Order: sequence, then C-alpha cells, then structure tokens
Amino acid sequence: MATSDEISKSSDTKEALPESLAREQRIEKDVDLAAEEGFAATDSHGAPIIEFDRLAERKLRNKIDYMVVPTVSLLYLFCFIDRSNIGNARLAGLETDLGMSGNDYNVLLSIFFISYIVFEVPCNLACKWIGPGWFIPFISFGFGVCSLGTAFVRDLPAACGVRFLLGVFEAGMMPGISYYLSRWYRRSELVFRISLFVVMAPLAGAFGGLIASGILSLSNIGSVRAWRMIFLVEGIITMGLSLISFFTLTDRPETARWLTEEEKTLAIARVKSEMLAQTTVLDKTNRKKVWLGFWNPVVLATSLIFLFNNITVQGLAFFAPTIVASIYPTYSTVQKQLYTVPPYLVGAVFEVLLPLLSWRLDKRQIFFIPVALLTMMGYIMFLASSDATVRYAAAFFTAISCFAAGPLTNAQASAQVISDSARSMSLATNMMFGNIGGLVATWSYLSWDGPNYPIGNGLNLAASTMILLLATAALLWMHADNKRRDRLDVGKELEGLSQAQIECLEWKHPGWRWKP
Repeated sequence: MATSDEISKSSDTKEALPESLAREQRIEKDVDLAAEEGFAATDSHGAPIIEFDRLAERKLRNKIDYMVVPTVSLLYLFCFIDRSNIGNARLAGLETDLGMSGNDYNVLLSIFFISYIVFEVPCNLACKWIGPGWFIPFISFGFGVCSLGTAFVRDLPAACGVRFLLGVFEAGMMPGISYYLSRWYRRSELVFRISLFVVMAPLAGAFGGLIASGILSLSNIGSVRAWRMIFLVEGIITMGLSLISFFTLTDRPETARWLTEEEKTLAIARVKSEMLAQTTVLDKTNRKKVWLGFWNPVVLATSLIFLFNNITVQGLAFFAPTIVASIYPTYSTVQKQLYTVPPYLVGAVFEVLLPLLSWRLDKRQIFFIPVALLTMMGYIMFLASSDATVRYAAAFFTAISCFAAGPLTNAQASAQVISDSARSMSLATNMMFGNIGGLVATWSYLSWDGPNYPIGNGLNLAASTMILLLATAALLWMHADNKRRDRLDVGKELEGLSQAQIECLEWKHPGWRWKP
C-alpha cells in the first residue's frame, strides 16, 4: 500500500507536469508571435518581452555553427591567401620578372586597397539587396579568377589592373560575411563566430607560406613556372570552392532546408529579441537607417580603431616574409617562407581565444586595451633591438594581439546598431576605415628603410598607441552616455511618433543603451 507521503509526491508530480507543459506551450506561442512581421520583440527599453528555451537555443546554435561557419571560413581562408600571396611571390622573383624597381611593389599593393576602399560600402549594400547566400559565392569566384589571372601578367601595369579587380571583388568579403552571420546569431555570440572565419587571416599567412613553399618546390606546372604557379594553383582552388558554395551557403533562416519550421521560427525570434522597437528582422533598405549606421559615434570610433589596427595587421601580412628575410638573410627562400608560419599560428590561437572570452562576458570594448598594449610591446622590441632572436620574438607579440582586433571591431560595429539596414552600413564603414589602414600599411615598409625598418616599426607603434587611446576614450564615453540616457523618460521622448518613425531612430532612441 502506498504511504501518504508517496501519494502526496505522486499528486505533486501530476500537478507539476501540466504546469511545465503549459510553460513550454506559452514559450512556443511567444516565440511564434515574436518571429512574425509587424510585432516588436522588445519593450521600449530594449529588453526582450519573451522567454526562450535555453536548451532549444543551444541545439539551434550548434546546428548553425556546423552548417554556416565552415563554408564562410573556408572561403575567407582562400580570400586572404589570394590577397597576401603577393608577399610570397615577391620572395620567389616577382619583382625581377615584371621589371619592378624602387617602390613599384608598394604601388602594386596600394592599387588593391584603392578599389577595396571605394567599393566597400556599395558591395555590402549590394550584399543585403542580392542576399549573402548568392553574393558571397559570386565575389569569391571573382577573386579566384583574378588570382588565376595574376599568373599570366607580364608587366607592372597588367599586374596593377588585376590587383585593382581583386580589390573590387574582395571588398565585400569580410563585411559581407560578418553581416551574413548577424542574420543567424545573437549580439554576444557573433564575435566568436566572426573570429572563426577571421582567424583564417593568420592561418592564411601560415598555410600560404606552406603552400607557397610546396608549390615552389615544383619545377613547373605546364608552361607556368616559379611565383606564377602560386597564383595559378591558389586561384583554381578558390574558384572550385566558390562554385560549391553556391549550393551549400544558405541565405537566411527562412530558406534553410536543414532547419525545421520550429527552428526557423526560433532563429528569427531570438535575433529579433535584441532589435529595439523593430517589427521585422530583414527590413527593406532604409536611407535614414543606413545613414545612422554610418553616423554613429561608437561605430566611427570602432572604425578608427580598426583603421589603426589594420596598419599593423596588413603590414605584418604583406611584409612578414620581408621581415624574416632581414632577420635571417642567409637562409634559403623556402626556409624564409617556413619561418613566417609560427607567429601566424600563435596569433591564430589568440584570435579565437579573446573573442571566446568576449562571447562569454558579452563585452568587446575592454579587450581592445590589452590588444593595443601587446602590439605596442612587439613594435618596441622591433625598434629597440637588432638582435635576430629578439626581433623574431617581437613578431609573435604582434601576431598574438593585432589579429584579435578584427573580429572584435566587426562585432562591436554590429552591436552598436539596431536594424538590418544600419548593420549592413556599420560593418561596411568599419571595413572601409580598416582598409584605409591597409593602404597606409603598404607604404609602411619601404625598401630604402631596410633592413631594420625603423620608420615602418615606428608607424606601427604609433598606430597601436592610438588604438589604446581611442578604445579607452570610447569606453568611458559609452558609460557616461548610458548614465545620461538612464535619466530620460522614454515614453515622453517617444510621444507623438509613429511606429515607422520610432523604428528609424536607431541609436537616437531614448531606450537605446550602448553595448561596451
């Protein structure tokens, strides 16, 4: 016979089950409602008005990680290899074969960044209009063709023409992928996922050196010889991967055949729950929102940080082989290529580690400070010593820090806007400024400044110092402005505005808070 306690426990269980089921049904109903167009998923202060099932979210996030991130990461790996293999080709005789002298190499690098900067914003707006599922594979195929074409140039003007086109196609790559991922992930999650594809930049430096040394060990591929083989092989690989990605890259959650209807609804609702006052996730391009995606104090500060950071990143990418050659002048070309690999590998580890911490803490701004300090340390070592061991160690300190700022700045630029329209612009702005830094970097290491390059290293030390100052000032300003906003009466500030006008306020919405 059952005791009275057992009967009581059984009764409690029977009562608890319907309550648990009712809660699950309520959450499912709230998620369905939040995902529908025409309904905002936040209150006037930006807090989500619905509750999510954490286990269901984790399962969905893992599924997106497996289906989305690997494809874009692989494409970006060969994007960066196609861009930076010019440094490896230089060591293999590119300048001699094309009759280059003086600063011709710097001119060749600069041409790429001119088109990159000019087409940055148009490309990302086109990415939103066309859809990243089609646009990203298309531009990937385009820069694969350009890389292949570089194998057949015969003089500097032809090489400059191909590099200009390479910049046009690659302009939409990093901001386009970051924008694409923002359709799938929450604000805190985005930084780590961006790092998983941006980490391909240091890996491209590592694998680019390995691939280049392996290719150069061949005598020829048909009639193609020496450095031309690097562009031929890597261009063909990029084109092949791009064609595959046309079929594997899903444009947005609604069109994902690998998600159930419930998962599609959850994917839309959880992103929308962080979009203050927005009634749709993928809005039509709106001029006011686009403008406020650019004219945003934190986006502009973040973009300046990325500008100065890109001076160090691009300088390291383009001139790492040259720096290694100045440190170990008696080594063979293949040995020099291989010595560029370890700093990149160490940098890759930290490029994922710091964004992982950022994700868990949902903080980004504070990480710019240690990044700047470590970069400063590396370039102080370059300037203070001519010892080969010390200068090679300095390359590690620089790689550890400067590569991590890429995912952090992109995630921060994305986090400081609300709508999809503004986000497409904020990410393009960040990359446009960043590539101005890349253009500066092409002139940071001049041939007559070698072998110790005091001007180049001094410029990079100044750039990393500016990152420290800007990051600290922006962090303090965000906290101060948030305190000012706490004193506002949101209802009174929004009085008399229509829903469409409220949606267009972006960071000027009184309920908005900066996300440090």
